[in-house]
Amino acid sequence: MPKHVAFIMDGNRRYARKLHVERQQGHTQGFDKLAETLRWCLNLEIREVTVYAFSIENFKRAKDEVDGLMELARQKFSRLLDEQEDLEKHGVCIRVLGDLTLLPLDIQKLIAQAVLATKHHNKCFLNVCFAYTSRHEITNAVKEAAWGVEQGLIKPSDVSEFLLDECLYTNNSPDPDLLIRTSGEVRLSDFLLWQTTYSCLVFQSILWPEYSFWNLCEAILQYQLNHQALQKARDQHAEARVLQQLEADRCCAADLLQQTGLGKPVDPQLRQEALQKYTAEREERVHSFLTALQEKRDRFFTDLNKGFIASAKA
Repeated sequence: MPKHVAFIMDGNRRYARKLHVERQQGHTQGFDKLAETLRWCLNLEIREVTVYAFSIENFKRAKDEVDGLMELARQKFSRLLDEQEDLEKHGVCIRVLGDLTLLPLDIQKLIAQAVLATKHHNKCFLNVCFAYTSRHEITNAVKEAAWGVEQGLIKPSDVSEFLLDECLYTNNSPDPDLLIRTSGEVRLSDFLLWQTTYSCLVFQSILWPEYSFWNLCEAILQYQLNHQALQKARDQHAEARVLQQLEADRCCAADLLQQTGLGKPVDPQLRQEALQKYTAEREERVHSFLTALQEKRDRFFTDLNKGFIASAKA
């Protein structure tokens, strides 16, 4: 069984046109379908779900539709705050991934409260990608790494695939085993481009508000049929990444030996000792940087939550 499933919940507007109702009703039905789908996943012991709730590109839609989606977000995040006992009972951790500064301030504060209220829950995880695109996420990860270099926490040579992986919004989650897109579209629309390299991609023609348990089972079956090949590719990539990092460390250690004036040839044991020392120092730098980065992200939510509490008291 997949442990982590991602959804591109597509087809809400087409569903509304099909039923000759307002677009907002289609989006509302889509949110209701998400709640139902999460229950199915929980019953199937799929403990992590990531959903594409709102793309940065969606800001280009008609103002009334964007405003309607923002209002729907207010309602749903407020409802989550009212259901904290149930969230705690089921151990649901909610993460909201994206550039939250693009959202109205009141929604940012609601999100911060929901994230902080469920931060320590660890039985199941819901990642809501809101004001998100993958290219924006990757660009932000590069900026975070550059910030680490500017602060003197890491060296330019410490920047690697592993480091950028840890700078993504999804750094606390394993990559999705399965990504499902509904509505018949067969593209990723800038969603989890980095994270789904070795995921099973399933495109289904059903509109999202009409999604059924059997549609989910069909997608899981596709994952199971392809699991062996996917896992082999994933394992090979993990091995290659370890070797790539080892080679990078070896080159940096050799450069340091050259700079110390020891010259060539260098004793093999000395080279090995230099490599071990450099690797340990790099890992310590990276650990310190990632700790500082997490603290910076935590402060963002904490400061928003303080603002929420202050405005509530006022």
